Amino acid sequence: MSSPSANPHSLFEDAQAILVAPLFVAFAVLLFREAGLLTGGTVGIAFLIHYLSGWPMGAVVFCLNLPFYFFALRVMGRDFTVKTFVAVSLLAVYTEVVPRLIHLQSVDRTFAAVMGGFLIGVGLLMLIRHKSSVGGLGVVAIYLQNTRGWRAGKVQMAADVLILGAAVLIRDPLSVFLSIVGAVALNLVIAVNHKAGRYMGI
Repeated sequence: MSSPSANPHSLFEDAQAILVAPLFVAFAVLLFREAGLLTGGTVGIAFLIHYLSGWPMGAVVFCLNLPFYFFALRVMGRDFTVKTFVAVSLLAVYTEVVPRLIHLQSVDRTFAAVMGGFLIGVGLLMLIRHKSSVGGLGVVAIYLQNTRGWRAGKVQMAADVLILGAAVLIRDPLSVFLSIVGAVALNLVIAVNHKAGRYMGI
């Protein structure tokens, strides 16, 4: 059996994933926003700021991620950092463009939570497999794991709990509950489809 590094993705394959994956996430952001929900991670923080200030979601996503590239460069290397910068930049653009292309008259909030979670999960999975990301908190979690010995998964989970917990201050209890449902759907996609050593294309 060949090693995972024996058949790396081509530049074209990486470009395809980095172009498409943020589009999945941007459509999920549209569903969440139309339903008055949010998610975890850096995008979740962007949602909190967006709901509080009314600032454009795309600009908030882009600016929030700027400090995290320092950690990405130290922890994950130049290639990961460049890919992530491109993916985040595209997500910021897509987040503003997609609502102009799709006009939702109504959306079931439970469907928006579950489908939005699935879409972000698929988008993140694509980026993971191409050594990229759309959120800085995950990079910080890896940095803390490498420097402090803290488990990255637990750090990420704690951050998501704080973000969704903070939503109680600005969203109603049902919105927070449905946002948690969306976060569970997201993590279910990652947990089921991302197993160490299973995917041999990286």
